[in-house]
Amino acid sequence: MMRFSPSVTEVARHFADYINRVAFRGERFTLMRGNKPVAELRPVPAGRRLGELPEVLASLPRLSLKDAAALAEDLDTVRRQLAEQPLRDPWAS
Repeated sequence: MMRFSPSVTEVARHFADYINRVAFRGERFTLMRGNKPVAELRPVPAGRRLGELPEVLASLPRLSLKDAAALAEDLDTVRRQLAEQPLRDPWAS
């Protein structure tokens, strides 16, 4: 969404307008004091939409090939260990 950097004084003078822009338009503002950012005014996160899924997935950290191989090996080890354990009755006390 739109990003604008008003001064703290500007926001204080027109507070209701800025709150409405955040609430209804989803705008975000970095509040400035003396050319330095001091605060951010933004919507409260309310979850994600399905259309944002590709962006969310793209933002996730990636495993290196070495780490991915180590994870696959760990999973194989755990699966083998589980397969070797006898089945137990979950209802038994």
